Amino acid sequence: MNSNKQFSMGKPSVFDCSLFYLPQVGDRNGHITAVNNKIEIPFEVNRVFYLYDIPGGESRGAHAHKACHQFLIAVSGAYEVLLDDGKTKRQFLLNRPNFGLYIPPGIWASEVNFSAGSVCLVLASHVYEESDYIRDYEEFVKDSL
Repeated sequence: MNSNKQFSMGKPSVFDCSLFYLPQVGDRNGHITAVNNKIEIPFEVNRVFYLYDIPGGESRGAHAHKACHQFLIAVSGAYEVLLDDGKTKRQFLLNRPNFGLYIPPGIWASEVNFSAGSVCLVLASHVYEESDYIRDYEEFVKDSL
């Protein structure tokens, strides 16, 4: 499902969010998956972080970014990602370490229903800047119209 499409130049849509297959090498003794800037993912990574020790069934995220692109991978366990562009909603289940979800800026994203022991790896195009976050959903929807 690796997507080489051009993303819309206007306001991002949930349909600009894509599930990417990450090539894996291995056999019955295990696998390795490499992720390279602008090869397996559509941007250059400048920040890496991961979420873990989240109790089963809990949620994280619930915000949008103004400029930061993100790529989420369930390196262990499973969780769902709810996406919202202010008009349309879309949902993805991440449960395999060789698939990742690309989320462009301007999309409200929430990670929900974590299974116990899940690890969510996030590759981001920007270093952390609080001013890049939209944390108020009402403000997000108003700006999306």
